[in-house]
Amino acid sequence: MTTVGSPAGAVRRPGTTTSAYPRHLAGRLGGAAVSLFAVLVTSFFLFRVIPGDPVKAMTHGMPTSAAQMATLRRQFGLDLPLWQQFTDYCAKALTGDLGMSYQFRAPVGELIAQKLPATLLLTGVAVVLYSALGLWLGTRTAWRHGGLGDRLHTGVALTLWSVPSFWLGLLLIIVFSVGVGPVPGMFPTGGMESGGETGLAYVLDVAHHMVLPVLTLVAVGYAQTLLVMRASLLDEMGGDYLTTARAKGLRDDLVRRRHAVPNALLPTVTMIFINLGHVAAGSILVETVFSWPGLGGLFYQALSVPDLPLVQGLFVVFAGAMILMNLLADLLYPLLDPRVGR
Repeated sequence: MTTVGSPAGAVRRPGTTTSAYPRHLAGRLGGAAVSLFAVLVTSFFLFRVIPGDPVKAMTHGMPTSAAQMATLRRQFGLDLPLWQQFTDYCAKALTGDLGMSYQFRAPVGELIAQKLPATLLLTGVAVVLYSALGLWLGTRTAWRHGGLGDRLHTGVALTLWSVPSFWLGLLLIIVFSVGVGPVPGMFPTGGMESGGETGLAYVLDVAHHMVLPVLTLVAVGYAQTLLVMRASLLDEMGGDYLTTARAKGLRDDLVRRRHAVPNALLPTVTMIFINLGHVAAGSILVETVFSWPGLGGLFYQALSVPDLPLVQGLFVVFAGAMILMNLLADLLYPLLDPRVGR
């Protein structure tokens, strides 16, 4: 049976629409698996070009004989051929074994699990705040583009987006932790807690320590979200469907919320999910500046040795979180726009 308005001879095949999403799902899962394998390969070979000898770094300042050095190399598998080190690494990584840290002499997985809650707390709060703020302001500025508010918000966002996060963090420490002129030092210079607090006092103490690092992440993150949402909504505002909606008598607020914004969300959803992927990684520079006891600070410590198993494990976790969030965004697209995945 030919469909009305379709090319001659075209036949509607039963199940075409219902089978489109499983094919879309299979393709995305396959792509994620390939990306994860590429991450394993990259994490193994990339960090082996870092100058330095891990065994010498571990024994720095301690009298160590050549025999002891050889024993340590054998203990950590550094005496094996590179290809064998790679196959062993991949086999263990696929089972969840990320190896033993040279520096801390503890399983990499345990070290990551210990530091992960602090990073999730800091960057999780920041992502929620700057995503909500960026979406709201991006929608407002685009809908009233050309006005004073649009120019002001866009100018501030462009400035903050171009500012290095570590530099902004240092500036906030100087102004609000050390104090400048009439501005007293109100917040701690670093760390997650003062120590010795329990119950509600502990919660308030952690929140007090979070203010400046969260403010740093929000300032940079909201600017990116605002600019992407603004550009996406401006592209949609010239659509004929919005003119039709207005011609039907819909209020301007309803046209924006029910028609324009949902169609402008796809690029912003991608960016939000990418930012959620960054929750696992946190912000290495911001955590280092504020001495936050999370994965970012742990990664910096591992690089300074270099602690290859720990660096590789953290790299896999960071990249794996990004792959997972991108996969979830791809799977969410057909729900936002049924044309995707057909």
